[in-house]
Amino acid sequence: MPHAALDAALRPALNERRARALYRRRRTLASPQQPELVVDGQPRVGFCSNDYLGLANHPAVVTAFRNAAGRYGVGSGASHLVCGHSAEHHALEEELADFLGRERALLFSTGYMANLGAVTALVGKGDAIFEDRLNHASLLDAGLLSGARFQRFLHNDPHHLKRRLEKTTAHRQLVAVDGVFSMDGDIAPLSELSRVAHEHSAWLMVDDAHGFGCLGETGAGTLEHLGVTEAEVPIYMGTLGKALGTAGAFVAGSDALIETLIQFSRSYIYTTALSPAVAAATRASLKLVREEGWRRTVLQERIAQFRQGARQLGLNLMASDTAIQPIWVGEDERALALANALETRGIWVAAIRPPTVPPGSARLRITLSAAHSESQVTQLLAALADSKAEVDRLDGNRSGADFGTDEVTP
Repeated sequence: MPHAALDAALRPALNERRARALYRRRRTLASPQQPELVVDGQPRVGFCSNDYLGLANHPAVVTAFRNAAGRYGVGSGASHLVCGHSAEHHALEEELADFLGRERALLFSTGYMANLGAVTALVGKGDAIFEDRLNHASLLDAGLLSGARFQRFLHNDPHHLKRRLEKTTAHRQLVAVDGVFSMDGDIAPLSELSRVAHEHSAWLMVDDAHGFGCLGETGAGTLEHLGVTEAEVPIYMGTLGKALGTAGAFVAGSDALIETLIQFSRSYIYTTALSPAVAAATRASLKLVREEGWRRTVLQERIAQFRQGARQLGLNLMASDTAIQPIWVGEDERALALANALETRGIWVAAIRPPTVPPGSARLRITLSAAHSESQVTQLLAALADSKAEVDRLDGNRSGADFGTDEVTP
């Protein structure tokens, strides 16, 4: 068969990934994004969604989507610069900019495309980009593809960044970090990073995918939470598919920044715009973020409940106060076994393994939402206790040190 040679070349890598307990598989949902799910035909309580405020299935958001689809249709038809930029897109950009106190915002179809488009439009050959070693893959890929000299610095370490910056002679210097790190849940020290960047005439860019909507008094994100100003972080990226419950992303900043991206960002210029209906739904969810601060309060209550219960169980919590609550496991096989044991008890949690995280740092990535009830978090904790005991027995009554006590910072 024509594809036999191709298949023969591809199968060894697939087989190796299976043998190392690193194989990934898709699961099929037959329900909306909410705590109670139907996964591969079975009822589950989900603790792996990024729908942090419970807005993905909110009636007002669904109604806004439906109404806009009736008015504009489903597809945008073209890129923003051809004929795909609708009134809903434009209004959403203006509302995002107002919410964040920025001059302008620019919509992208995904967070990956926003990071790729922003970085490659701002730096290239002869420039330098410096990134936290635990940045999201989209930022790391953007740095590698930009053509600029790409350097990583130690996680959340402004002093190591400073040493890197002191050695560069690049024309332009860009520092890019996550606001909240997606697999660890900890927060970047943005005040210190911005001070180091400013001292070396570097620009600081923050990917706030997991902070936007969740953190800060008004939900404006990690910068508001830390008291960092717009001037300290001139390039701000946020996503719409997490706390806001829809899809897409944006970059916010000065008029000059946004015009530069419109002119030079290939992932903006050469792709079809988001559906106008998605933009309309996002406007509705942004309104809820602004008006219903109780959602962030409830989210913090669920986080506190989970952390207290996990400590009482002696689980190996990582140092996070955000909606991302990883439990350190270490071994890939053990993380997968724990996730499977949880699922037999009706709880869906993702086992995160390399290459998403460094070798030897597999974990259960538990995410909490304002939509979770106290009883559901209690159910999760009970399932964790039972699953740990089961896996310990299967491992020959090991002490469970990989899943042991105290907080850890990798």
